Amino acid sequence: MTNRITSLFNIEYPIIQAGMIWASGWKLASAVSNAGGLGLLGAGSMYPDIFREHVRQCKAATSNPFGVNIPLLYPDIDKHIEIILEEKVPVVFSSAGNPKTWTKLLKDNGVRVVHVVSSSKFARKAEDAGCDAVVAEGFEAGGHNGREETTSLVLIPAVKAAVSIPVIAAGGIATGRQMLAAMVLGAEGVQMGSRFVASQEASSHQAFKQAVLDSVEGDTVLTMKQLTPVRLIRNAFYQQVMDAEQRGASPEELKTLLGRGRAKKGMFEGNMEEGELEIGQVSALVHDILPAGEIVKKVWQEFSEALGNPIGKL
Repeated sequence: MTNRITSLFNIEYPIIQAGMIWASGWKLASAVSNAGGLGLLGAGSMYPDIFREHVRQCKAATSNPFGVNIPLLYPDIDKHIEIILEEKVPVVFSSAGNPKTWTKLLKDNGVRVVHVVSSSKFARKAEDAGCDAVVAEGFEAGGHNGREETTSLVLIPAVKAAVSIPVIAAGGIATGRQMLAAMVLGAEGVQMGSRFVASQEASSHQAFKQAVLDSVEGDTVLTMKQLTPVRLIRNAFYQQVMDAEQRGASPEELKTLLGRGRAKKGMFEGNMEEGELEIGQVSALVHDILPAGEIVKKVWQEFSEALGNPIGKL
């Protein structure tokens, strides 16, 4: 397939691996890029020196394009931007902040810039800032989420109608049929996170990967809406948060409860009770841990088969 997304990134398939914290290191990103998709490093969980090392390892492991995902509110964002420019990273996906801050500098240096949005309003702002594309991320997505709670089925066509730049769909996508549905709604590519957490190359802890496989519908909940909304698997930490919110805890109390390193403790170190376990609703459809390249090929095959027989067996 050739469309605006494959042309923009010079990739074979319009399949993008989300830059998830504690899961998306150089092994995962390079494997996805080598398979014809676009792999992203998750810079949000990397100190600058670690980030530079992952960029260099990824460059050594693939000759294909790859990118990085950077939360714009990250405290060392200026150092990360400097590394991106020095190492000539070709693609940046930004999130959680104002895209106007860094987009012009990045584009002036030849970087393709994509911003993650949860509403048509923010999609228009990203287009006005000069972004090359937007990711329309629905309420179903894992990790930090928009406050609007708009589902992908509504968000994708709304964003498509609001902007002229290409739209990448995210949130609730792990199969080729879901990819086809997103494309029918107006997307020109998809970004998948939860499906790639359950890959052999993901740096997340094996216990967390198993928790993803074990999850069923209703096991994830969008919580911490007073701070930054985040979708989590239900566990002891989640229950502490819910109890605090139900008794009317202030944002300051919730920040104290959250503390530091909760996501690392859960997703990277494997503490399934006290850690923060970020994953999307689509984890209920993920049943195996596969090589990342095989995931790309499988999703593309499912998409192609569904495209030829859209009302066939689900």
